[in-house]
Amino acid sequence: MNKRHFLQTTAALAAAAAFGGAHAQTALKFQLDWRFEGPAALFLQPAAKGYFKAAGLDVTIDSGNGSGGTVTRVASGTYDLGFADMAALMEFHANNPDAPNKPVAVMMVYNNTPAAVLALKKSGITKPADLSGKKLGAPVFDAGRKAFPIFQKSNNVSNVAWTSMDPPLRETMLVRGDIDAITGFSFTSLLNLEARGIKAEDVVILPYADYGVKLYGNAIIASPKLIKENPAAVKAFLSAFAKGAKEVMLNPVAGIETVKARDGIINVALETRRLQLAIDSVVASPDARKEGFGQVNPGRLSLMASQVSDAYATKTRINPAAIWDGSMLPSAAELNVLPPAKK
Repeated sequence: MNKRHFLQTTAALAAAAAFGGAHAQTALKFQLDWRFEGPAALFLQPAAKGYFKAAGLDVTIDSGNGSGGTVTRVASGTYDLGFADMAALMEFHANNPDAPNKPVAVMMVYNNTPAAVLALKKSGITKPADLSGKKLGAPVFDAGRKAFPIFQKSNNVSNVAWTSMDPPLRETMLVRGDIDAITGFSFTSLLNLEARGIKAEDVVILPYADYGVKLYGNAIIASPKLIKENPAAVKAFLSAFAKGAKEVMLNPVAGIETVKARDGIINVALETRRLQLAIDSVVASPDARKEGFGQVNPGRLSLMASQVSDAYATKTRINPAAIWDGSMLPSAAELNVLPPAKK
């Protein structure tokens, strides 16, 4: 047995011991919200290190093409669990009140929405008020665009004109000057702008969370069928995930290797930076430290349900009690995963 194989075997045995040994494997299909990029390491790490397997789970992780698609596929039964934006989950519930299998959020991962408005400094935009009368651009399904009425109301922004485009053109149109600003996930659009020759110091970022919009971001969602039939499997998944996520947050560089193993053509330096930006801005945010990783504040969740109902013009009002089930969360010790706060 070579040294590498010995270390892998030892790690797997240690993981099995940590979870009390593996028994019959429960097969679970999990879908991400997007491609295999930096933040996917949070999920790929526990798979690669054998933590899911040690917990008695045989987990398949697939890439996604947006939170809305992930919610729909969990609802259809194609996937047991997924990673999706809470607003997209709320929208599905409110627009499909009679759907028999509406997914439920079981662990908060992005305590704050990554949505932000981004502009180039040369535009003169430095604060939300400067957006009044400007031309903004984003795909019609972009989370930041759909939630913009909340940002708009919180910051007294008026008379905004929207331009729609496919996602790959969003940052290109901003660089060309076709639009004044864009909405998007901060850690995605910033890096996309840099890839188009813009320096980070020449970009203005207005994160929703910093300007009065305390929406939750992405959560782990589960099928109610799975919750009803095998809540222990959900809890085991969350425990293994928390263990892997803690390692990734302590050492993002090592965590990215699990992403590269799934998609060999990724830009390692770029995705490492994307992962670190996501950790700093939405996973280990001040709000997450205050509320506790994985958990939600009931009052904040209720406010979000009301705000999303209005901004998304849903068919029915969103019931926050139907969206969230924290009964399968791991222990407080297991949820103690956030890295030390940066000074």
